[in-house]
Amino acid sequence: MDIVASLMVGVGMALAGLDRPAPVVLDFEQVSPVYPFVSNNIAALDYYNAGLSSAGTRGPDYGVEISPNGLVICLNTLEVVCELSNTSRGDGGEGSEQGALFFLSGSETYINVADGFDTGFSFNYVSVAVAGEARIYDGLNGTGTLLGTLVLGPNAVDCPGYEAPFCAFAPVGMTFDGVARSVSFAGVANQIVFDDITFGSATPGAVPEPATTLLLLGGVLLVGAVVRARRPVRVDRVEA
Repeated sequence: MDIVASLMVGVGMALAGLDRPAPVVLDFEQVSPVYPFVSNNIAALDYYNAGLSSAGTRGPDYGVEISPNGLVICLNTLEVVCELSNTSRGDGGEGSEQGALFFLSGSETYINVADGFDTGFSFNYVSVAVAGEARIYDGLNGTGTLLGTLVLGPNAVDCPGYEAPFCAFAPVGMTFDGVARSVSFAGVANQIVFDDITFGSATPGAVPEPATTLLLLGGVLLVGAVVRARRPVRVDRVEA
């Protein structure tokens, strides 16, 4: 009976994994109309809400809306040097790719997820000299109940070869209870950058393969088949 109960628990866990939405990751790689990135200061806006960025690019329908001051900054790589302007600096570093999120006005920017997300939240970040925060709320635009806070200390270092003030990106994340619908990214304008923003996981960029849960379910069913095969077979003796 214990084996049957264990199998039922395993099946329940596998099916629950199939029902849970996969984490959503914002990597800001394709917001620029030119790839690899050569543009700075593009407002992401509704790019991740099946809408348009300020550059006219259209992104996937993740149900994610970004405040107008949330801008995409080019990240230098060892192969690509960003096009600089008077209002933005080239960026870059290990642990991130060609695009990231920052702001040049105000003291914070918001990301809204109208349908909500749960379980965890995470991203990669780099801050030049001043600490920032990421705050998770159960209402839109930083309203309602505060569900969690991540304090982001200065962590920029010199990355040889990158020629970038924002380097290197470091992962940060947390789990929380409840359903969140917005995140506030706070700090000093032009001093902190965020990338690989992940809704639904405490590990940035962690999107599980659908096959993982299916393998778990298949393993449970296989164990059940083995247990059944090992059961003794009753043979009734027939008297001559």
